[in-house]
Amino acid sequence: MRSLFLVLLLAGCSMAPKLEQPAVEVPADFKWKVAQPAGAAQPRGEWWTVFDDPVLDRLEREAIEANQSLKALVARVAQARALVGVANAERTPQVEAGFGPSRFKTPGAAPQTAWRGLVTASYEVDLFGRISDGIAAARSDYQATQALFHSALLALQADVAQTYFSLREADEELSLLRDTVALREDSVRLLQRRFDLGDISELDLARARTELETTRSDALALERSRAQLEHALAVLLGRPPAAFSLERAPLAGSLPLIPAGLPSALLERRPDIAAASRTMAAANARIGVAKAAFFPVLRLTAQGGYESGELSELFRWSSRTWALGPLVGTVLTAPVIDGGRNQANLDRSYAALEESVAEYRQRVLVAFSEVEDNLINVRTLGEQGHATRAAVASASRSVAISQSRYRSGATGYLDVIDAQRSLLAVQRLDTQIRGARAVSTVALIRALGGGWESP
Repeated sequence: MRSLFLVLLLAGCSMAPKLEQPAVEVPADFKWKVAQPAGAAQPRGEWWTVFDDPVLDRLEREAIEANQSLKALVARVAQARALVGVANAERTPQVEAGFGPSRFKTPGAAPQTAWRGLVTASYEVDLFGRISDGIAAARSDYQATQALFHSALLALQADVAQTYFSLREADEELSLLRDTVALREDSVRLLQRRFDLGDISELDLARARTELETTRSDALALERSRAQLEHALAVLLGRPPAAFSLERAPLAGSLPLIPAGLPSALLERRPDIAAASRTMAAANARIGVAKAAFFPVLRLTAQGGYESGELSELFRWSSRTWALGPLVGTVLTAPVIDGGRNQANLDRSYAALEESVAEYRQRVLVAFSEVEDNLINVRTLGEQGHATRAAVASASRSVAISQSRYRSGATGYLDVIDAQRSLLAVQRLDTQIRGARAVSTVALIRALGGGWESP
């Protein structure tokens, strides 16, 4: 009775060390804790709706449904979930049924044939937590895989949004270049008439044609970039590039405002940090599995059924047979000499835990860096946009003045070209800054784990 009590007391005892929170250097204004397992599968919501763009909403939904890389990760999550079931199966008794003959000979007797129809049951008592730690490791692996899926989902959503805004930036810039080409074509026609009449020299006409062809060249280069962006977006949507096209449209007029004083708690829901946390937990549990290998294993077995020398008499009541305990070997087994295998496996498990801790710390540091970088990007791009819009207004005024002075003969056409060139440059810069700000806003949302609202 005392032995049975001791066995029950030891059953399920984990040999894994207590998982401690890794020390991470965090800014003084922030508080941090290890990402919780629930965060691995926590939905991040349709964060892209803050941009209030129906086309973007449609593209995001299409990408989630059709992206092939995401489908592969869904299958990987299913595999990890199945491995949890495999690990859990070791908690339950294993029962097998068998039927067949065996041929044997004993000394001084003729060879004999024995027919058997047996049911065999076996059960390993989880004395030192080998099974429970294995289940814990499989469960943590599953949670890590879930988190990696959500990390990939967030990355896909961000990639779609960033590619979309880059495409819209190209559309607006192309529209600007086309308008400029049309204006410069008008200028060339006007100067050609004035040259034919002898009002101007050929130099002014040549300069106008040079600016026209240069702008056409810039437009063609941007068309190529836009086509590549459209192809990249098609792949994200799981569609062949040749079968996808997006109607041209300008950039959105406004972007969401970023609230001041974002708490570091938002970073705790980042799926990549949750994945690193669960990988660390799995590595810690496997230390328990490795430690348990040094201790005895208790397997209980039982066998019952029928056995007979004649097949016709096999299932008679008189042919029944049973046995408790293994027919070969012992109930309780313990390692004696293993050539250092168990110790090497334990050393490997500790090293794997150290690796996962270092990766967790690095992931946290990268998270803070990404948030700070994109906060700076969004803020400075906003300020730069204000300055650029003022420059556009000033450049427009400069074009009007230079054209008026040229028509009155007070200046040469070179001043007009310089003013128009400056206006086009700042207009393109303004479009590029607004596009970069939209892309940086998406990057900030991704860095915060899918928005800045509390979960």
